[in-house]
Amino acid sequence: MDIDDILASVDRHDPSTPESTALDHQLLTRFWVAERGVSELLPWPGPLMDRLMDRVRRQIETIEDLAATSADPTTTKTPQSTTNTTINLTLSILQTDLARTQYTLRSLLRQRLAKLTKHSMHYLLRISPVPLTQSQSQSQSQSQDSADVRPEDSIPAPLHEGAHPPLSAPEVGFLQAHQHLLAKHYGDAFLGSFPPQLRRLDDNAGGTSMVQGPEVREVVFVRCLVEEVRVVVPPGDGVEEEVVGGTAMRMGDVWAVRWEGVRDAWGRGEVEVL
Repeated sequence: MDIDDILASVDRHDPSTPESTALDHQLLTRFWVAERGVSELLPWPGPLMDRLMDRVRRQIETIEDLAATSADPTTTKTPQSTTNTTINLTLSILQTDLARTQYTLRSLLRQRLAKLTKHSMHYLLRISPVPLTQSQSQSQSQSQDSADVRPEDSIPAPLHEGAHPPLSAPEVGFLQAHQHLLAKHYGDAFLGSFPPQLRRLDDNAGGTSMVQGPEVREVVFVRCLVEEVRVVVPPGDGVEEEVVGGTAMRMGDVWAVRWEGVRDAWGRGEVEVL
C-alpha cells in the first residue's frame, strides 16, 4: 500500500472536505511561513483551519481504532501476521503525519499569540467599531470622577462576540482578557499614581500615539506566482500618492521588497513569502 493511499484513506468517507490532504498541508505550510516572515498579524484562514482540525480529529480516532485493533489479543494470536504488520505500518505513518500537522499548528498559533501580546492595544483598536479620537477620550475622562479613572476604561470592546478580521473568535477573547489583565497590572503598579488624564493606554496627546503597531515597512523575501506583479509604493517618505512600481516581478522571480508593497498581492495569492 502506498503512503499517499494510507493518508488519503482517512478522508475518503467524508464528502464535506473535497480538498486533498496534500493541498491543505501545502496551504498550511505556506501560511505558517508567511506568518513567521512578516511582522503584522495575517488574516485568520478560517475554512482551512476548520478542515485541518476536522481532519486531525478524525485521524486521532482512526489511530485509536488501529491501536486498539493491534493490541487485541484475539487478533495477535491469529496466523495473519501480514495483516498485523500492515496495521502497525499504517499506525506508524498516521502517527507521524499527525505529529507533523500538530507541530505546524502549534508553531503557527504561538507566533500569532506573540504578535497579539506585543501589539495588543493596536489590534483591539483595529477591531473596535469606532476608535475614540483625542477629543472624545478627553471628554470621556473629564466626565468621570478623578478617582474612578482606570487604565481599563481605555480598552475598546467589539460590537459583538465572535471573529473580527484578521482575528479568530478565540483570539479576540484572548486579546481582551490579556489587555484587561495588563491594564489592571499597570494601574496597580504605577498608573494609579498618575493624574487622571495620563492614565489612558490609548493617549495620543501632542499628535503622538502611545499605541504602537507592527512595522509594515520591513523587508521580506517573496516569490512571484503569476505572470506579472507590480510592487506598490504607499504614500510616505516623500511620496504623496500611491505609486505602482515600474519594474514588474515575473513568474518565479524572488525579490526582497517591503511588506507593505506586496501585502495586497499576497492577499490575492499572487506572491508567497519565503
